[in-house]
Amino acid sequence: MGKTPYSDLPDHAFWSKAHQVDDMREIDPVVSAGFELTPDMKIATAGSCFAQHISRHLRAQGYNYLVTEKAHPLLTEGIAHEHGYGVFTARFGNIYTARQLLQLVRRAYREFTPLEQCWEREDGTLIDPFRPNIQPGGFLSRGEFDEQRALHFAAVRKMIETADVFVFTLGLTEAWRDKRDGAIFPVVPGAVGGTFDPGKFEFVNFEVDRVVSDFESFVSFMRARNPRVRILLTVSPVPLVATARADRSVITSTCYSKAVLRVAAERLEREVENCFYFPAYEVITSSFSRGRYYAEDFREVRESGVAHVMSLFMRHYTRATPPATARGADDAAERARRFTAEVEKDLDVICDEELLVPREP
Repeated sequence: MGKTPYSDLPDHAFWSKAHQVDDMREIDPVVSAGFELTPDMKIATAGSCFAQHISRHLRAQGYNYLVTEKAHPLLTEGIAHEHGYGVFTARFGNIYTARQLLQLVRRAYREFTPLEQCWEREDGTLIDPFRPNIQPGGFLSRGEFDEQRALHFAAVRKMIETADVFVFTLGLTEAWRDKRDGAIFPVVPGAVGGTFDPGKFEFVNFEVDRVVSDFESFVSFMRARNPRVRILLTVSPVPLVATARADRSVITSTCYSKAVLRVAAERLEREVENCFYFPAYEVITSSFSRGRYYAEDFREVRESGVAHVMSLFMRHYTRATPPATARGADDAAERARRFTAEVEKDLDVICDEELLVPREP
């Protein structure tokens, strides 16, 4: 056989060689990290439910995880977590789409004011349409609501202006939009508050070009105020909890959504300076895992899968790290379990999407 462009490629370029390991937890699809985290770097996170695992592990490893919106010191760790403090860098709850992220920062800088400001529930309490899960009991008054939102926007501004690294997990392409002003909601109006009015609200399923454009606009917005920030993208491996398309299975809709987000991430890594992609999605979903990284519902990611992802992350993005081996993954899982126990006895990932699932009467 003559020499071809494939002749001198490294082992990771060939399927037959890339997974030749003794244990699947040793598989490593990361070829180049792009930069190295140092202990003094302020690391901010946002995005879908899966992003919460990243923040949890960074804190467990002692890195400078940036929290700009902190709970009152009298709150216990468990209650603070339940109210969205420390789950992400600021108390914004899940941010599933690039459009929602872009609108958040524009709202924080008073460049966009949605028509839907707050929703009243049957008991008279108020919830935030754009972060419906952060106040389980609801806000008791409009004064309290406005005060907490002002604090939140200040925290978002601090994140934008001070983060050294911004990690964002792309989660969904499906969303609900206000027809009047284009505002994007994390869950459909009426699921947890407000009233669904088809004259006001419409379904949207973002395509690749729109995801790329929205995130590029966000990066431009952030770097106008923080030029040196590095961007790290991941794609959530968690399937959709439900699809709004009655003509499609949620399985098919999930495949479409994740394909769009993965292509968008690829383009953003190529086209945006100092923007990098970390293959958490591939680690969890690739065939080598044989589905073992998913729980019994085939949706939630097991701690062993998160440990594999984070052991690779620490190996490639930090200097003093455990190796990406089966033992390293086990050690990372144990450290995460100990940290979780300190925060809350039974720590659940907060996921706004779960509000879509009809409850049994």
